[in-house]
Amino acid sequence: MSFAKVYSAQTTLLKATIITVEVDISKGLYAFAIVGLPDKAVEEARDRVSAAIKNSGFKSPKQKNQKVVIALAPAGLKKEGPLFDLSAALAYLLASDEIIFDPEKKLFLGELALDGGLRPIRGTLPLVQAAKQKGFKEIFLPKENAFEAALIGDIAIFGAKNLKEVLAHLDNDNNTLIEKTKKTKIQSTGLKHSISFDDIRGQETAKRGLEIAAAGRHNIALFGPPGTGKTMLARAFMGILPALPYDEVIETTSIHSIAGTLEENLITHPPFRSPHHTASYVSIVGGGTIPKSGEVTLAHRGVLFLDEFAEFDRRVIESLRQPLEDRTINISRAKGTALFPANFILVAAMNPCPCGNFGSHKECVCPPSALLRYQRKISGPIIDRLDMWIEVPNISIKKLSEVRKKDSQTNVIRARVLKARLVQKRRFKSSKHTVKANSDMNVRDIETFITLSEKTKEILNRAAAKLDLSPRSYHRVIKLARTIADLEGDASVEESHILEALQYRPKQKVY
Repeated sequence: MSFAKVYSAQTTLLKATIITVEVDISKGLYAFAIVGLPDKAVEEARDRVSAAIKNSGFKSPKQKNQKVVIALAPAGLKKEGPLFDLSAALAYLLASDEIIFDPEKKLFLGELALDGGLRPIRGTLPLVQAAKQKGFKEIFLPKENAFEAALIGDIAIFGAKNLKEVLAHLDNDNNTLIEKTKKTKIQSTGLKHSISFDDIRGQETAKRGLEIAAAGRHNIALFGPPGTGKTMLARAFMGILPALPYDEVIETTSIHSIAGTLEENLITHPPFRSPHHTASYVSIVGGGTIPKSGEVTLAHRGVLFLDEFAEFDRRVIESLRQPLEDRTINISRAKGTALFPANFILVAAMNPCPCGNFGSHKECVCPPSALLRYQRKISGPIIDRLDMWIEVPNISIKKLSEVRKKDSQTNVIRARVLKARLVQKRRFKSSKHTVKANSDMNVRDIETFITLSEKTKEILNRAAAKLDLSPRSYHRVIKLARTIADLEGDASVEESHILEALQYRPKQKVY
C-alpha cells in the first residue's frame, strides 16, 4: 500500500473544519512535502513526525529512498498549527504498511514531541463538536485535552500520552489499551472571590445598581472621585453573578479554548476581562490579518470591566457601539469578514475629570482645556448605550470604621439575582429568537412581554420629555424597570419601577 487517508480537524475563527490527511509514498530519492496551504508550524511537522516515528520503534521516513507527499484537504483552506502531527504520522505508517487499522469514523488530533509524546492543543471543544456532527465515532487526542473533549457526549474520547499508545491501541484487536474517557459532568462549585460586597462599607446605591445590572444583564457606569471603591465594586460584582447554564459553558469554553486563554478545563462561571486602559484597538475589538477574537469576545457571557474608562483611546471607546447594541462584533479585513459574539455586561469605572476632584468637596486643578478634552472622550451614543449611571461618592470616615456584619450580603444579593434570572427564563421561553435576559429584548419583544398601564406610560412619557431621552434610552428605561420589577417579584411594571429606572439615566454631564 502506498496511499492512506486519515482524518483530523482545525479551527477557523470560532468554527471547526474537518481536515482530510492524505499520504502518498512513491519510489525515488528522499523527499518529504506537505501541501494544502500549510503555515510554518505545519511545514515543520515533517521533522517532528519523522523523529516521533523513529523514537516510537519504527524506521524513520528519512532513512528510506522514497518520496512522501502529505496533502491536507480542502486545499484552499489555510492550515495552521501543529495539531495535524498525530494524523500525519498515522497516515504515513498506514501507507507504508507498518500498521493496519480502519481509519473511518476516527479523528486524530495532537502535536507530536520528538520522542513521540503528545502535547496538548487549542480548540478541543469545537473540534469535538464538529466531529460529532460529521458522524465520527472515536477521537484520539492528548490526555490533557480528554477532560474538555469528554464534555460532548455520544462520541468515544481516547486520551493518549504518546504515539506508541495510539499505535498499540489501534493495532489491538479489541481496541482496549487506552481507556475511554468518561463523560465530563459540569460541577459548578462556588468561586472564591478576593473581594465581596461585604468588604465594601457604604455605597448602598452602587450595590443596588450592580444588583439590577446582574439580574437583567444591563451595562453600568460607575463614576466618582478616586479611591471611593469603584474598582472594588466592579470586582465584587462577579460574586453575585450566577453560574453559567450548560449551553453557555460549552460556548464560552469553546471561545477560550480556541484563543488559548483556558486556564481551567471548563468555564462554569461568567468570565471577567479587565484590559488596561493602554490596550490597543485590535486587542479590545479583535482583528489582525486573519481576524481573531478580542477582549469583547473573550468577555462573552461574562463581564468586560473597563477601569479608567475615559482614559481609553477614543477609537477603542467608539468601537464598543456595535457590540453594546447588537451583542456581536463584525470585523472586516481584506482577506475576509468575521462575525464574533460579544454579549457581555459592560462595567465602566471613571473619574469625573483627570485629577478626579471635579464636582467633589476638593478643589479641581484641571485646566478648562483638559476638562473639555476629557469630557469629549465619552460621546453621546456611548452614554446612550449604558443603561445605568451610578455615582460613587466619598464616604465618611465613621462609615469606614464600622465592623463588618456577620451576615453575608453577597449571598443574599446573589439569591435575589438568581431568582430574577429564573423569572426571565420562564418569560422568554416562548421567544422566537434568542432572548435570555431583559437587556436582550428588542422593540418588538418589549411590546410582547411588557405591558404598561396608562398612568405608568404617562409618567414615563413626561419624564422622557423632560430628560430629552432618545428612543434608545426610552426603551432601555422600560427594560431596566422590568428588571427592577423582577427583583421585587412583581408581575407587572409599576410606577415605582419606572421612577427608579429613570434615576439611573444621566440628567447632565456625569464626568
